[in-house]
Amino acid sequence: MPDSSLPLLFQPLQLRELTLANRIVISPMCQHAAERGHATPWHLVHLGKFALGGAGLILTESTAVDPRGRIGTADLGLWNDSQIAPLKAVVDFVHAQGSAIGVQLAHAGRKAGSEPLWEGGAAIGPARMAADDEPWERLGPSALAAGPGWSAPRALDAADMAEVVQRFVDATVRADQAGFDVIELHFGHGYLVASFLSPNANHRDDALGGSRENRMSLALEIAQRVRAAWPAGKPLFCRLSAVDGTLDGWNLDDSVVLARELKRCGVDVIDCSSGGLTEETRALPVPRGLGFQVPFSQRIRREANVVTQAVGMIVDAQQAEAVLAAGQADLVALGREALFDPYWPHHAAAALGADPQYQRWPVRHGVWLAKRAPGLARARAEAQTAQPHKETDR
Repeated sequence: MPDSSLPLLFQPLQLRELTLANRIVISPMCQHAAERGHATPWHLVHLGKFALGGAGLILTESTAVDPRGRIGTADLGLWNDSQIAPLKAVVDFVHAQGSAIGVQLAHAGRKAGSEPLWEGGAAIGPARMAADDEPWERLGPSALAAGPGWSAPRALDAADMAEVVQRFVDATVRADQAGFDVIELHFGHGYLVASFLSPNANHRDDALGGSRENRMSLALEIAQRVRAAWPAGKPLFCRLSAVDGTLDGWNLDDSVVLARELKRCGVDVIDCSSGGLTEETRALPVPRGLGFQVPFSQRIRREANVVTQAVGMIVDAQQAEAVLAAGQADLVALGREALFDPYWPHHAAAALGADPQYQRWPVRHGVWLAKRAPGLARARAEAQTAQPHKETDR
């Protein structure tokens, strides 16, 4: 039975056969550190530190199901069997610390091929894409570029569509072989599936364009096929851009409808993000105050009757606890805050009175931290009582 005396943030959550130790999730963050899609020691340290930090669930960065669908040249991938073992090493370490781990499966679509953010994040030119050691091509629902500086994608035909769906299924099988507890389908931020959802990117006149129901078809097919390939006891998450940030684009009403349908397909959690469809000037600015995306999670949770994950400018323990207490979400996800403080969950537990003796920390850390507190107290007391040194005249 859950301990009702604990703060909500530290009460476990049961999702199918997986029990998360707490409600804190590490959000996917691209690292651009893979080698031909393979995880490197960077990923072990990057993701492993969040397990040491006490997060209930850690999600990998966007992991491409197809080399053509990489956001950048050094993205993680699960399009090849050889990519399983390096990820399994990460999974095994995270599990050993008591955390769960999920992989975010994605296809970047018309936004494939960009520089790392620290190099400006600009689109890579077609010539460089063609010269890459993996096949690379921008794909989309229609031949509409993602924005200035981006080449127009090739519109997918029926054969392409079938291949994309199968790529997600194949990556799902590999994710299970690597030992992941969760799959998150990335249907947001203007990537392939999000571009099919938005009427501002999808101008098709076939069964995959036009009406909202048609534009949702690819998302629902992928969700159904992935759910069928993913073990029944393992939960399936889906990240949506609740609003795509464009005039007359995909909106929150649409996301409520899609969330209901995704739940029917076997999706367990909706991860509520926003924006990312385009960099064009007609894109609508999204206010980015504290918890700016929490209202999306609240409405989808209430109206679609589905478990939701809130993300975006959630910065401290009291704010996160309030989101859960108000019924605005079931999980809270941290990205940049977790980078700033990988031990955020442990510090949150202390702030909320859930771990006064460092029992939640890894034992190799907690034993030293338990000595630190009285040592600091003694040192401060001695500093206050010590007499200032006075020089005498000679």
